[in-house]
Amino acid sequence: MTVKQHLGRTAYHVGLTADDIVARRYAGGGQAVLAKRWRGSRGGIDLIAQNGDDVIFIEVKKSRSHARAAAHLTHRQMDRIYGAGAEFLATQPRGQLTDVRIDLALVDDMGRVDVIENAFMTA
Repeated sequence: MTVKQHLGRTAYHVGLTADDIVARRYAGGGQAVLAKRWRGSRGGIDLIAQNGDDVIFIEVKKSRSHARAAAHLTHRQMDRIYGAGAEFLATQPRGQLTDVRIDLALVDDMGRVDVIENAFMTA
């Protein structure tokens, strides 16, 4: 295994662990976790949760600090989440009429989580 492959595998497992930490937080708050690492033809969404009839798309970012994690979010990733989210909503009973929010969950090296609800909300 090359160094690059080893680093990639490590990053993948760190990401899975961060996703699990965030999923437990949502589940502990009474929201059902519908999917982890959901994939569609337009991309993937780290976590999808449900709060009543509302669907929550959650982008998880892991870094040394919450500020560094937040800095890793790009416009391209936001576009991916919008596209994949629309695709996921097509599977829901209310389709595109489903109430949705997109959260950004930041995980630091200590495993602390900071959730920014409606992180992609535009004025």
